[in-house]
Amino acid sequence: MGDGRPRDNKELENERRIDHLVNLVERSTRTERHLEEHSDISKSKKNIEHVKQLQRERKDQIENLKDIIAHGDNNSREEHLRNTEKRYRYAEGYLRNNADKMDEETYKNAIEKQEHRKEQLDSYK
Repeated sequence: MGDGRPRDNKELENERRIDHLVNLVERSTRTERHLEEHSDISKSKKNIEHVKQLQRERKDQIENLKDIIAHGDNNSREEHLRNTEKRYRYAEGYLRNNADKMDEETYKNAIEKQEHRKEQLDSYK
């Protein structure tokens, strides 16, 4: 904010959130465009499903960031906790039902994301 005044932590946090939001939207847009242009190329249904899962997670993150930026952090902590729990449960079920159909790298990435979600949930307690 080039007006010469010092920025407080809230301004810095929102600036980082906006940068992250822009990043997520750009990645989501590129992925959607790639899926539209090359959907006939991918013969692997599990790869397409993995990409769709990533897109759902990005959409959740985008909505969460928009809410935090627009309304502040008051309710966002509880909402973020609920969303993280929901994504954790959904992914657990997905992994339980599809682990044997996933390639090793996709499975490893999914497990890593689950560990990160678990850490996030633990940090709220």
